[in-house]
Amino acid sequence: MVVEQLTDAQADRIFRALADATRRDIVSRTLRAEATVSELAADYDMSFAAVQKHVSVLEAADLVRKTPRGRERIVSAAPETLQRTRELLGAFETLWRGRIDRLDDLLGSDAAPPPPK
Repeated sequence: MVVEQLTDAQADRIFRALADATRRDIVSRTLRAEATVSELAADYDMSFAAVQKHVSVLEAADLVRKTPRGRERIVSAAPETLQRTRELLGAFETLWRGRIDRLDDLLGSDAAPPPPK
C-alpha cells in the first residue's frame, strides 16, 4: 500500500500537536472509541474551552476529526495520519541506522591491526 508522504508543514503540525500530553491522551482515547468533546472534557482538570482548543489543534494536524451529530461534535481519530507519521519516523530510523552502520564500518577499519602471529 502506497501512502502519501507528509509535507514539512504537515509534519510540523503533527509533532507540535503531539508534543502535549493531553493531546496525546485525546488521540489515544479516540483511537479506542469516538467520544464527544464533552465526554473528553469530563476526564481533564481543565475547562471545556481548553479541551476544545486541544481538539482544534489535533484537528488542524489531521490527527482527529469532528463530526456533527445533532448538537454534539463527535471526535474520532484519523489513523491514516498516524500511519503516515509512523512511516516518516521509519524513514528517519532507516537513515540513521544506515549512518550508524557506516560509522561502525569506518571505525572498524581504523582499528589497530591484529598482532602478528
